[in-house]
Parts: sequence; C-alpha cells; structure tokens
Amino acid sequence: MTEDFIQTPAIQTLLDRASGRNEPKGDVRLKAIMRDLLEASMAIIVRHDISESEFWGAVNYLARSGPEMGLLAAGTGLEHFMDLFLDAKDTEAGLSGGTPRTIEGPLYVAGAPLVDGSGEVNLTDDPDDTTTLLMGGRVTDPQGNPVKDAILHVWHANSQGWYSHFDPTTEQTPFNNRRRIKLGADGKYAFRSKMPNGYSVPPGGATDTLMSALGRHGHRPAHVHFFVEAPGYRTLTTQINFGDDPFAADDFAFGTREGLLPVPNRQGDTAHIGFDFVLQHAHDKGEEEFSTRARAVA
Repeated sequence: MTEDFIQTPAIQTLLDRASGRNEPKGDVRLKAIMRDLLEASMAIIVRHDISESEFWGAVNYLARSGPEMGLLAAGTGLEHFMDLFLDAKDTEAGLSGGTPRTIEGPLYVAGAPLVDGSGEVNLTDDPDDTTTLLMGGRVTDPQGNPVKDAILHVWHANSQGWYSHFDPTTEQTPFNNRRRIKLGADGKYAFRSKMPNGYSVPPGGATDTLMSALGRHGHRPAHVHFFVEAPGYRTLTTQINFGDDPFAADDFAFGTREGLLPVPNRQGDTAHIGFDFVLQHAHDKGEEEFSTRARAVA
C-alpha cells in the first residue's frame, strides 16, 4: 500500500474529526498542528507497514517513558533541533552575535539560593578529595559593555555524575552545585566548585532502551549549565562542555556547540576556566522571559 491511502476521503474525514478541525470551539492553531501531526504519524505507519503489535509496542513505550521525556527530547535530537530552528530564525531576521544557545536538559531545579556575586561564590559542599573548579568571566552586550543587574543561574553534576535533587545516593546537600548569582554593574562573575563528571542515562530505562535499539550510547561529557537573564536582554540558555572530555565530540544529547567547548587549565588539584557570556538585546518583553517548560521545584 502507498501513502496515497492517507489522501482517501475516509482518512481525510478521520483527520478532520480527530483534530477538531470543523468544531466551532477549541484552539485553531492547535487544531492545525494536531492535524499535521496525526497525518504525519499515519503516513509513517503506511510507509513502514507498521504492524498492530509494533503500534501498541510504541504506545506502551511512550506510556512508561514519562519520567524520562526530557532525556528523550535531548537524545532524539529534538531539543537540539529547536536550537538550530531558533538560530535559523534569528539569521532570517538579520540577528547575529551573542553566546550560542544550547539545550537546557531536564535537571534544572527552580529556587536555588540567590547570592551576591561581588566576590567569588562557592557552589559546593562536595568533598575536598576531588579537583577544584574555578570559573570566571564577564557578561557583556554585543558591543563589549558590561550588562548590569544580570543573574547567572548555574548548575552541574558532582564528581560522580549526579545532580542534587536527582541523586539516588541522597548524599548531596539541598541545592549543592546550584546557585543564582546576582552580578554587579561590572558584569563580572566568579565561582568555586568541584569538577563535575559526565553521566549516562539510567541503565535499563526508556532512554537507554531506545539508544541501545538505535545502536547509540547514552553518555554526556562533563559540563556546566547556565541561564543568564538581565533586564532588556534576551534570556540565554546555554552550557559549556569540557573540551578535553572524550564524549565532548560525541554527546548523546547534542549539547556540544562551537564556542562552548573551553578546555580547563588543569594545574594539580585545580582546574581553571575563563568564559565570557554575550547577551543579545531583547526586542520585546517576551524575549526576557524563560520558556514555559515544566521544571522541577524544590
């Protein structure tokens, strides 16, 4: 059977009814998106001659993968696609410059302590037997001027690859390796932490199951996440991957981007990273806000 089957009157009527296309109530934009989504799904079923067992296997997989949907969005490349799509829209609109955006990932927790960033900030309660990370730099506009009243959100894993609030060992203190840093008029920041390690997706979980079936791994390199917000500027979602990590060139979540790969200057039990953030000016209030993605709250 060919995909022309999708264009038959019976299937087209089904699509109209299922998407609510002819109903007076409901969201018009959502109806159009839902109709396209359903039609694309039906075309895939026909194109690959999906069996009934394969169909219900996929439904069952999605039903049990709920807790890992954030990992799946990253691992399937869809979250990275959104970054590329937004970049392309910026280019189309003649916008350029600024620190590259990249994926947020699913492990942010709202409500981290807001601390004064006029001096070096300590992020961590991790043991002293691991390498100390010292990171600092500035937040500027595209012309190199310091951005005033910026808040730098930072979060990362510990040396075992676990994030506080998601650590099954329950050994980390609340908001360990998580802070919101209020910067001064000079836009400078500096923090002290312990070197994070990369992590792998939960073994045997939904993401691991899919990656294995695709012949892929589920490893991420060591990295540090950031939001940067300031009045009058676009809120930036980004992260740095450590350029000397073996998975930096093969991140299962596609978070590695040019300009976001600093190599730590390792000296004994200390590693230094210098990194400046460049924010784009906002064109409306909406660009100063965070996306409405559901995030954990502690």
